[in-house]
Amino acid sequence: MAKVLEGPGMGLLAKWGMAVPHYVVVTAVDQIERLAHANSWLREKRLVVKAHEAIGSRMKLGLVKVGLDLAGAQKAAAEMFARDIGGIAIGQVIISEEVRHQEEYYLAVKSTRNGAEILMGPGGIDVEAHWDRIGAVAIPVGGEPTGDQLENLAKETGAPLVRIEGFADFALKLYQCYDQEDGSYIEINPLAVRESDGTFVALDAVTLVDADARFRHPDWNFTFASEFGRPYTQAEQAILEIDARIKGSVKFIEIPGGDTALLPAGGGASVYYSDAVLAMGGTIANYAEYSGDPPDWAVEALTEKVCGLKGIKRIIVGGAIANFTNVKKTFAGIIAGFRKARSEGKLDGVAIWVRRGGPFEKEGLAAMKALSAEGFDINVYDRYTPLTDIVDYALRGAPATGGV
Repeated sequence: MAKVLEGPGMGLLAKWGMAVPHYVVVTAVDQIERLAHANSWLREKRLVVKAHEAIGSRMKLGLVKVGLDLAGAQKAAAEMFARDIGGIAIGQVIISEEVRHQEEYYLAVKSTRNGAEILMGPGGIDVEAHWDRIGAVAIPVGGEPTGDQLENLAKETGAPLVRIEGFADFALKLYQCYDQEDGSYIEINPLAVRESDGTFVALDAVTLVDADARFRHPDWNFTFASEFGRPYTQAEQAILEIDARIKGSVKFIEIPGGDTALLPAGGGASVYYSDAVLAMGGTIANYAEYSGDPPDWAVEALTEKVCGLKGIKRIIVGGAIANFTNVKKTFAGIIAGFRKARSEGKLDGVAIWVRRGGPFEKEGLAAMKALSAEGFDINVYDRYTPLTDIVDYALRGAPATGGV
C-alpha cells in the first residue's frame, strides 16, 4: 500500500470523470507568477493554498489558507516553504481555485477482507467526531454497487433529495476509480456542492493504492509519498522501483543517525531485529527486507543501499529458517553488493554479522564465510545460533565463537 499525494490523487479522480478544482503543484514561489501567465484562473479566481505533503490535519496546523488572491497565494506559499513540521520541511505546495459552496459531504471507498466498503456522510474537518453519522454499504469481491444501494446510502446521510442522484453518481465513479486503479483506500472530504450550478466537486483527496500494481498503470507518472510524511530519498525510490517489477520483494527505508544497519530476510525478521537492537541499547540506521525469493540482482541493489548508509558500525544479515527462498542465490546477491560497496570505499571499519537457515544454507553460508579471506570483517552463523545471540554479539562485541 502506498500513499499518493493530493495533486496526483485529484488527477486520478478527474481521470474517472469526477469534478475537481483547477490546481497546480509548485516547489518554489517564483513558479507561481509564471504559471499565472499560462493559467487565467490563477489571476481571476479566489485561491486555496495547501502544503502538498503527507501531513495530517493540515488545516489545524495552519497549512491551509483560503480566500486568497494571487499575491496572497504567493505570500502563503512562501510562509509554508519556510515551515518545518515535526522535522518535515515543506517542499511542495498545491494551489487550487476556491469553490464557493455551503454543503460538505464525506465519501470514501476502503478495502475490506471480503471486498470493499463505500462510506458516506456529512463532511468537514471534524468528521471523526461524528463518525456515528457515517453510513456504509459492503461490496463483495468482484461486485459493483447498484444505483439503488448508493441512492439509499445517500439518503441516510441526510442530503436533500435533489442531491441524492448526483451523490450516488459521484460515489459510483469513485468506486470505479478505486477498483480500476488498484486502490486500497480513497477518501474525499469535503465533497462540496458548487453554489453556481449544484454540481459535486472533490475539494480534497486521500489516496492509497497498491504500489506493486504500478506495472499495470503506465500513466502513473507520480512518485509515492513516504510512509513517514517526507519525500523518499533517491536510494529509497530506487528500491521502490525495483520492488514494483520483480517477483518477490525488496524494501528499504532510511533512518538517519543509527549505527546498526539491517539486511533481514522477511518482514518478521525485520521487526524482530529492529526490536532486539533497540532493546539492547543500539540504534537502527534503516528498515529493510528481502523476501519471496527475489532475484539476486535485486538483493544486490538492496545491499548496496544498505552499505551506503552513513555512520554505520555494523550490518546484521539474515533471518530465521527459510521455506522456499534459496539462501545460496540471495546470498550471492548480498555478496556481490558487499564487494561492490567495498570497491567504492564503503564498509571500512564495518563488521558484518550473518545468521540464516533454509534451502542451500550450507553453500550460502560457506560463500559468506569465504569473504573473510578477502579482508571483510564477517562473522557467519547457521540456524542453530539464536537470533538474539547475533544481535548481542554484534552490539556487545562478544567473542565470535560457534560460527560456521
